[in-house]
Amino acid sequence: MKTFRFAVIGKDVSKSDSPAIHSFIAKNAGRQITYDKLSIPEENFGQFANKLFAEYDGFNVTIPFKLEIIPYLKELKGDARIFGAVNTVKSAEREGYNTDGAGFSLMLKNSGMAINSGRVLLLGAGGAGRSAAKMLKDGGAEVDIYDRHFAKAEGVASEFGVNAISVTEAKPYDIIINATGIGMHKTEGLSPVDKDVLSMCDVAVDLIYAPEKSAFLQIAEGLGKKTLNGKAMLFYQAYYAQCIFFGDEPDEDRAKLLFEKFKEENL
Repeated sequence: MKTFRFAVIGKDVSKSDSPAIHSFIAKNAGRQITYDKLSIPEENFGQFANKLFAEYDGFNVTIPFKLEIIPYLKELKGDARIFGAVNTVKSAEREGYNTDGAGFSLMLKNSGMAINSGRVLLLGAGGAGRSAAKMLKDGGAEVDIYDRHFAKAEGVASEFGVNAISVTEAKPYDIIINATGIGMHKTEGLSPVDKDVLSMCDVAVDLIYAPEKSAFLQIAEGLGKKTLNGKAMLFYQAYYAQCIFFGDEPDEDRAKLLFEKFKEENL
């Protein structure tokens, strides 16, 4: 049986659960893979980028390289063309894909939070924020997007028809979503918004999954809000990525069953 080589790349993926998740999905599909974690300093990305295509059958991309990888690709496919960000790369073809949006949507759906209407405050206009903005808007939500670099929020707003805001205010939202990196690694213990802002929402969703309960979610939980971290999104986007790597047809029911099994085996 052939062993396929994959990896996740990012500025700091030392705590990433991607190897465990991808290995689990592959095992349950009867495949054999290796899956590495590659932390790359931002200033060295150019030196590493081309080596990835030679050394791996495919790789996944996380903060902050979802846009930076694009110049090294021959073609963007599917949602990557729409979102302008890449989280999945097929090496031989040098094709870039994005499974964040599909993973995000399935996480909300399976958590009983599917958006058909309502107001959402989306924090962060990077790769994950772009994907979330498009999926939320398509789902019928009214979306305010904030980024500390207002021009980035404006760019997403003009592309996807959401509303860019320059400051976050304490006003009613059905859901507040953290799609920034604030709350993990060197910013662990920090929240992108304060108690006043979170006090006005019904649900707080953090796309961060490590730590399992970020400061953002701890504050929201303390206020009696429903909370959700990004572990399900990570799993589902990995499932969709493997479907791309191996040419499988995605199946939402199978993805959900696999995630439940993964949680049971990794308590």
